[in-house]
Amino acid sequence: MATTAQTYHVPVMLKDSVDGLNIRPGGIYVDATFGGGGHSREILSRLDERGHLYGFDQDADAENNIVDDKRFTFVRSNFRYLKNWMRYYGVEKIDGLLADLGVSSHHFDDESRGFSFRYDTPLDMRMNRREGATAADILNGYDESRLADVFYIYGELKSARKIASVVVKAREKSRLTTTDDFLAAVSPLFRKEREKKEMARLFQALRIEVNNEMEALRDLLFAATSLLCHSGRLSVITYHSLEDRIVKNVMRTGNAEGSMRQDFYGRIDVPYTLVNSKVIVPDEDEQMENPRSRSAKLRIAEKK
Repeated sequence: MATTAQTYHVPVMLKDSVDGLNIRPGGIYVDATFGGGGHSREILSRLDERGHLYGFDQDADAENNIVDDKRFTFVRSNFRYLKNWMRYYGVEKIDGLLADLGVSSHHFDDESRGFSFRYDTPLDMRMNRREGATAADILNGYDESRLADVFYIYGELKSARKIASVVVKAREKSRLTTTDDFLAAVSPLFRKEREKKEMARLFQALRIEVNNEMEALRDLLFAATSLLCHSGRLSVITYHSLEDRIVKNVMRTGNAEGSMRQDFYGRIDVPYTLVNSKVIVPDEDEQMENPRSRSAKLRIAEKK
């Protein structure tokens, strides 16, 4: 089946996330994760002729979904460079930013990308296939200790050290180049009833490391904090605890660590006011229709 903007990726919590931006018709907005363009199209539907939307995506595949609208600019780049690109386009302040983090359904379904253990395919996992180390490079190049850290920190796997040891032993016999090579090495470590869940965490850990996702997210949030105008909105959808913790901390305290910082006089100054004090999750109907949404959490904050 041909990939279209509709089949590329089903946008999660479309109405809630865009409502959270409190769109000003003549405002300037950023969709940091353009993908299939679902969120972008909804934002554009709420802008008038004065408004403008910048859509970021580093994946060349997303260019097939570019919106033909004079109020839209596609930026083929990692969202971590938001500030540089806004400077390039002469934008000093934005009225809102939306980010739907994680991996699109398109990436999981594309057998050539290596994001899923459902297919025997080269271990790539790069969002931007034009540059950077692949998952195979990491599995075959990192030392045992560094591999264990990746599996433990990004996959939250208690057996991280054992997995790393098994990977190192396997690659001594032959280079791990495909998902099946990797599965053959590590599958015996997992009990049958937990195998799929553990493998999902393992692939998540590799994907995060390949794409430097946590560092990129920090850069995006700090750039957004400096670019958002007074009462500008930040609307972010997360899918796992690592990224959600960073988003929550930045919104609550202004820093990724979540530490309240005081000035010389003991005053606590935070850049945001939380719009939703409790995290928003998809309703039951959406979770049934779009399985990817089941782990989604939406957080919205307003710049002071």
